This record gives sequence, C-alpha cells and structure tokens, in this order.
Amino acid sequence: MSYKVGIIGAAGFAGAELVRLVLQHPEFELAAITSNADAGTLLADVYPAFAGASDLVFTTHDDPAVKSCDLAFLAVPHTAAMAQAPALLDAGVTVVDLSADYRLADKDVYEQWYGAKHTSPELLATRSFGLPELFPEDIERARALRAAGKPALVGCAGCYPTATSIASAPAIRAGWTQGIVIVDAKSGVTGAGKGCNAKTHFCNADEDVQAYNVGKHRHTPEIEQILGKPGEVVFTPHLVPMRRGILSTVYLQLTPEAASMSVEDMVDYYAGFYSGRPFAQVLPAGKLPRTSSVTGTNVCQVGLAKNERTNTLVAIGAIDNLCKGAAGQAVQCANLVFGLAEDTGLARVGMPV
Repeated sequence: MSYKVGIIGAAGFAGAELVRLVLQHPEFELAAITSNADAGTLLADVYPAFAGASDLVFTTHDDPAVKSCDLAFLAVPHTAAMAQAPALLDAGVTVVDLSADYRLADKDVYEQWYGAKHTSPELLATRSFGLPELFPEDIERARALRAAGKPALVGCAGCYPTATSIASAPAIRAGWTQGIVIVDAKSGVTGAGKGCNAKTHFCNADEDVQAYNVGKHRHTPEIEQILGKPGEVVFTPHLVPMRRGILSTVYLQLTPEAASMSVEDMVDYYAGFYSGRPFAQVLPAGKLPRTSSVTGTNVCQVGLAKNERTNTLVAIGAIDNLCKGAAGQAVQCANLVFGLAEDTGLARVGMPV
C-alpha cells in the first residue's frame, strides 16, 4: 500500500529536496505541499525541475489536507515546527520534523541556545531522535508506536551533527578518546536556507571561505548530546562557495591504550560498528571522503587518519547537507517508522563527475 504524505514548508531548499525524494518514492504518495509565500502557485513554477513530474499547487501551512495524511514532514524553521506538530499528532498524523524543535532532550538547553520558549516540552519525553545509525532504538520505538495505531514524532538530527557524529561516535563509544572534541566543519551555501543575506550573497560567498558563529553555533549542544560530551565540544563551522555538501573534520585525543592501535584496526572496528547500516560508508585506511562523492545521496562517507606524533585520531565525515543532512535523513527515518526497507527511495551512489 502507499502512504499519503504532506510536506509543510515544501518551497525551501530542504522542502524541495523532500519533494524530489517523495515523488520518486515507491511507497509514498505526495498529497499536499505547503508554503505561505507561494500559496496558489504551481510547484513547477517555483522549481522548474519538477515540470511534468507533478501538478501539485502550494497551499498554506494550515491546509486541512495535511491532517488527512499518514505522514507529515515539517521542513520549516525552528519554532514554526512547534506550532504545527501537536495538532498533527492529535489528528493521528505521524510527524518527521527537520527543524531543531524536537532534537534536544532538555527544553532548557533548547531555550538557552535558540532563544525561544519551547511550547510543547511534553513531547520531548516521547519523541524519537532521528539518526538511525547511532540511535536505532529510538526509531524502533517510533515504529512500534505507529504499528500500534498511534502517531509517532521523530526529530531529525541536524546536518553538522550528522556528519560530525557518524564520523566520531564509534571512537568515543569505544572508549578510545579523552578530553575535548574539536570539530572543524565546512558547509555549502544551501545550509543557510533559501533566504539570501549579506553573508550568502553570491558576491560575498563566491571565492571566499569564512568561519561563523564561532563558539556559539546552535548545533553545538546537539553534537554534545549525541556524543555524550556535554561542555566538551569546540565546534567551528565554515561557509564555503559550493551549493551542497558538508565536510566535518573531528580531532580526537586518543588514550594511551588506543594510541597503540593502527588505523587499519580502527577502520575494521568502524566497519563492524556500522555493519548493516546502508548509509554509513566507512572508507578503507588511506582513503578520505569528499563532498562530491556523496552529492545527491543519503550516504555519509567516513574516513580515518591518525597523527602519530600527537596521538590524535582525525575522523572525517562527508554528507550532502540537503539529503543525509535533512530531507534524505527524514525519508530514511520515515521508511523505518512505516516498516519499509531503510533505503527505499534513497540513492546510495553519487555522481562520479
């Protein structure tokens, strides 16, 4: 059977990527797309790439048709998701949220970093965290809820936390590391969203690399939550002149015991850790990931290197920020919640050129 899907916020970059994935999905039927700014406009008029693929018209976010769907994706900014999720859940709709509103388990941490009051903190106790490679038990809990006839809420991991955590979590969970975690991450311009500002304007972003929100980026507490390292993550993001992609380089100080391990042994451990996870691709020793290798896919490529002089493990993760970092991850989670194969409708092979 097919499941009816609504996408709230379908005109943004992550929303448009969701549209692309859902239209090609064999089990999901796209029934409603919303955008307050584009209401009444054909999808193909906003994104000509969809010409001939769909005759859907954007409606407003309060379109009642979304409440008749089996599944709703929320591709809206933080706080806007909180305004939508409770009513959708009350209507029996399973919700997969791409925003930050249901990622952090502690409402006080959310309010501190996002500067907004959390209006449905009770949902934080029952929501599932959407990063299947590291929290499969959360997604299984959501699947069980839906199988019992109840709607589930999934708060998907953010783009930087996804690349960073898939690269570094196995080493931390294995007890190989000590001290602070240093993250140097670079993102394409679509990570800033569809709206343009002085920082993302072509004339400023082209031929330039710049760090931003140093020491205060909102993904910091999420990375700390995933890695179990509260107050121990130094995260510095950079904007680079490309459209899609994130490369996150994580520096981990090894314990004396782990310092004697070879990179080959570490790679073997990582491969075993991610065995059976189709979208975590651990590269052989000596190979490192590139953003171009994962463009258009839901894959996170992971590569490991070791600085022998300083006993530092360098763990690198590469993702497409719009796919594995947003829309693809949301579809991956939805697949699992609805009892489908994890990789249904999702690409694992990138564009070679």
